[in-house]
Order: sequence, then structure tokens, then C-alpha cells
Amino acid sequence: QVQLVESGGRLVQAGDSLRLSCAASGRTISGYNMSWFRHAPGQERGLVAAVSWTGTTSYTHSVKGWFTISRDNAKNTMYLQTNKLAPEDTAIYYCAADSGRGYGSAYYFSSATYEYWGQGTQVTVSP
Repeated sequence: QVQLVESGGRLVQAGDSLRLSCAASGRTISGYNMSWFRHAPGQERGLVAAVSWTGTTSYTHSVKGWFTISRDNAKNTMYLQTNKLAPEDTAIYYCAADSGRGYGSAYYFSSATYEYWGQGTQVTVSP
């Protein structure tokens, strides 16, 4: 079992930056594909970014160039650096972990891929 706990979300103004953290426990995440999803009111939960166990990263188009996903296996933690936040980035951000060995955008972008989920951290961006 892997337990995931997100932190770092808060109320910010448009243009601000935040670093979200996802701390894992129970097992080392070095062999897991890890991702950030977000769920905004009235929308479906969708992938923001993913980092494979080999270090390959994937981003949804709207955040490419603004957000950066990273992982520190020694600290058993994953991060999402979010820059130039906009009101449309307001959502609950969830981290997720997958022990499988699939690959490719379709695999990483599907929430069904991931076995373990955190409880989420709220990011609210005011205009």
C-alpha cells in the first residue's frame, strides 16, 4: 500500500506561483509512475502532469511551459511547480501513483491507470 498526502495548495492571486508537494509513505515511489490530476467545479477530473518511473514527463497542453513536475525518490516526494497561475487553474489537485509498466500519453492521462490517490489540496486563484 502507498499512502499519498498532498500539500501546498492555498489562495493566491493571478500570476503567482505555488509548489505543490505529494509525500508518499508505505513504499518507496522510485518504481512508480506518478501524476498530478485536478478537478475543477463543473468539470471532469483531468491529468495535469505525469512523471514516469524512468523520469519521462508528460503535460496537458494548457500547462505546458508553465508547470513543472518533478520527483525526489530519496525523499519519497513528488512536486508540481506551478507558475503564472490563472483563475482557470482553480481546482483540487490530487496526486496519484501507478506501479504498472505501461507508457505513452493515453496510459498516463487515464485516471484508471492509477492505483493510489491522495486526498487532494485546494488551489484557488483569484483574478
